[in-house]
Amino acid sequence: MTPARGRSDAGQAFPIYITVVAGLLFLALAYFAVGQAAATRSDAQTAADAAALAAALETRDRLADQWIENVLEPDAWQDIFDGKAPVPSACWRAQQMAARNDASADCAPDGLLGYTVVAETNDTVGDSIVPGTEEQKATETATAVIEARCSPEPPADNADDEALPSLSCDGDEDWDLNPDDLSDLPKPEDLFDVHLADS
Repeated sequence: MTPARGRSDAGQAFPIYITVVAGLLFLALAYFAVGQAAATRSDAQTAADAAALAAALETRDRLADQWIENVLEPDAWQDIFDGKAPVPSACWRAQQMAARNDASADCAPDGLLGYTVVAETNDTVGDSIVPGTEEQKATETATAVIEARCSPEPPADNADDEALPSLSCDGDEDWDLNPDDLSDLPKPEDLFDVHLADS
């Protein structure tokens, strides 16, 4: 009688075993789906960050060019540092960078010295046990800002009438500018800082 009871116990345990295995498989697939979605969101955030920074860096370089062009006209400096110089929008750089990260970008200036980008991945989350993910794309937003690192300091009272203001820059020594020798001027990264805004 004992062998028959053993076969009966084994028969009863088999459905439980199948149920447990099926449950574990479902959980594994669910975790995989979550991982797919998280990876797609991460791709979208990377694209948004890179695109916003690219636009801001392009504008930083154009502002630095404006400062160099007007280096002998110090009355124009503050407007340049405030972002009021006539430089075109650099949203084209955001779209270009987003495309390199396999995404599309909706870009808009954020004030005079910033850009906000909404990036959407070209790829979808893909097939998973979660319905609708095969068509779902990820969308993330990033804002990059440009901040002037320097401010003009008026020449000394006894300075020559043609003397230029010096530049006092964050974390660096001052730039003393000689109008007769402009071979060593600050670079764009010396004049402006570019970073992502805190979310």
